[in-house]
Amino acid sequence: MKILFITGGGPATVFALAPLATAARGAGHEVFMAGNADLLPAINASALPAISTTDLPIQHFTTQDRAGHRVDSPLGKPLAEQGNFTGRWFGRLAAASLAPLRHFTQHWRPDLIVGGTTTYAAALLAAHLDVPYVRQAWDAIDARHIHPGANEELQPELAELGLSQLPEPDLFLDVCPPSLRPHQAAPATPLQFILGNQHRPLKPWMYTRTHRPRICLTAGSQVTRDARHRLYEFLTRAIAELTPLDTDILIAAPDALAPDLHAQHDNVHAGWVPLDIVAPTCDLLVHHGGGVTSLTGMRAGTPQVIVPGAEMLAGAARTLADYGAALTLPTGDDTPERLGQACHQALTDDTYRKRAQALREEIQAMPTPADTVHALEDLTHH
Repeated sequence: MKILFITGGGPATVFALAPLATAARGAGHEVFMAGNADLLPAINASALPAISTTDLPIQHFTTQDRAGHRVDSPLGKPLAEQGNFTGRWFGRLAAASLAPLRHFTQHWRPDLIVGGTTTYAAALLAAHLDVPYVRQAWDAIDARHIHPGANEELQPELAELGLSQLPEPDLFLDVCPPSLRPHQAAPATPLQFILGNQHRPLKPWMYTRTHRPRICLTAGSQVTRDARHRLYEFLTRAIAELTPLDTDILIAAPDALAPDLHAQHDNVHAGWVPLDIVAPTCDLLVHHGGGVTSLTGMRAGTPQVIVPGAEMLAGAARTLADYGAALTLPTGDDTPERLGQACHQALTDDTYRKRAQALREEIQAMPTPADTVHALEDLTHH
């Protein structure tokens, strides 16, 4: 069977799909993964054959519409506006990806297409080729408020296919632990979250603990040195508040930021950190609410303190907090003092660790990617 995995966005969207793609390849199927050109190194690092969908950077789609007019970010706006904006820019990415994907499939026709949460090119290409389409969730964030914006943006492409809206997947694979799924969520086949990761040679501090509590701090892979960048500002504020605590601090950040972070705080590890290796050694994960980061903490059984970087991330963070495995600081209440208090609470109250470990056990009981390959095979036999 030939399976085409399609992703798009940042590296996390590759690493979320890589375990299932690797499992399918290990089962003897032919597998390719397609994504925007910026993602090709991450795809290759996952030992998967890579196909480029567009050379345009993601910033092109997030900052301008198809006519080239500037599009302003809805950061700080209501959830509906953020969802519409996100759906539209992912829709523009899908529209730009469609012609290269169609050209590729003239030479290598897949029997099945698997796309990530908002990889709308997967749905469009599957409809064009009349092959089964699988949507795999990248994370535990509810994306239903994002899809309408994509439907609006992709009306020309949908009309060409004789459709009025994006087709529903033939199979929806959800990595969200059952206890955290919204009651009104669409029916799904559960899939155990296993983090793919870009690796380098490991050092002992990455997989061993010390006698002190360990905190891992991250604002994701998209942080820049710009002091006005909200994630950079979160990172620097958090470091300043966590440094006085009697803990080991690891800062997972792009390599470009490491020299600055070391210059400010020479007693911390900063730069590339393999989260899948490090998270189980940590007593606390402090971050911006990124979906893959949150799930990494859940799988490791590590309590979390979350300061959502956008309202779209806040819902999943609140759900995790309601479960008891995390503390969430709402926007406007994320002062350094409150952050320090939340971290101290999460480190000293053992209930957060117990709830986090219960969630880890729930995730480990979900079907693995290897188990799920059979569900993909069944789609092509019907």
